[in-house]
Amino acid sequence: MLRPRLRIPRPSRLWRPAILSRSLHQVPILPHFNPEEGVPGLLSEGGFDLAWTQYMDLIIGKLNALTYGTDFEQAETLTIIKATAREPSQASIFNYASMAHNNAMFFDKLVNVNLLGTSGQDRIPPGLAHDLIKQFSSIETLRLEFIATASAMFGPGFVWLVKNAQSPDMRILTTYLAGTPYTAGHWRRQGVDMNVQGFDSQDTVRGWLERTKTGAGADTGSKFVLQNQTAPGGTDVIPLLCLNTWEHVWLRDYGIGAKGIGGKEQFVQNWWECIDWVKVDADAKTERPALKQ
Repeated sequence: MLRPRLRIPRPSRLWRPAILSRSLHQVPILPHFNPEEGVPGLLSEGGFDLAWTQYMDLIIGKLNALTYGTDFEQAETLTIIKATAREPSQASIFNYASMAHNNAMFFDKLVNVNLLGTSGQDRIPPGLAHDLIKQFSSIETLRLEFIATASAMFGPGFVWLVKNAQSPDMRILTTYLAGTPYTAGHWRRQGVDMNVQGFDSQDTVRGWLERTKTGAGADTGSKFVLQNQTAPGGTDVIPLLCLNTWEHVWLRDYGIGAKGIGGKEQFVQNWWECIDWVKVDADAKTERPALKQ
């Protein structure tokens, strides 16, 4: 009777070192901040650790896990946002990519006030100040609009200063949760607070209809999919400034704001003094006439 031989695999067959590739999705470096100092004037060491270090490690780790082995593995977060905004099956990828992108923009537009000798509004370049005053009547009006808009948001999200890509027009808009202001991602803009707007709200219905306009000659599913992915009747905007209103960013340092002490409103007021207006000006890319002396 023949007995099968017991074959013991060679060690090389039992274990092979994994081939590691460096993923593009990594937590950006913030060279202007020392983690042991936090964000002077805005976030403590612990607040910075929670809002940036821990949160970005989590978000980027989730994004890398979801995109491993896919076409998005080496793609920029903005590319992922635009590509997944209309795909319900890729909602998780969109959410993590959008949150990573939004939070990075929020921190990138902050300045270390300990390294500067001027207050917030005094750092606004003259050309940008001229444009802001033209759009909002005054810098103080813009500041108050940011505070009022952020304070009125019942749920977490972001407040944006955006510029029309085809004109000097600027405006403030909100996105909730991981929503994005980019035109190609308008399907996931999430600009309505569902905590205060029902599904039967005119704004909710109108927004849905605007995102799902149909017509003859459309590319996919009776919807127009233009090369620039601009929504039908939509406006191409450039985000200039991002304010993160998620509770984990401000709650640790500012509390809930009981009895008018601290809270989100105080956080936004302090944020205004820490804006890097030079970077905002660079992103505006507006051709301005020479100011009269």
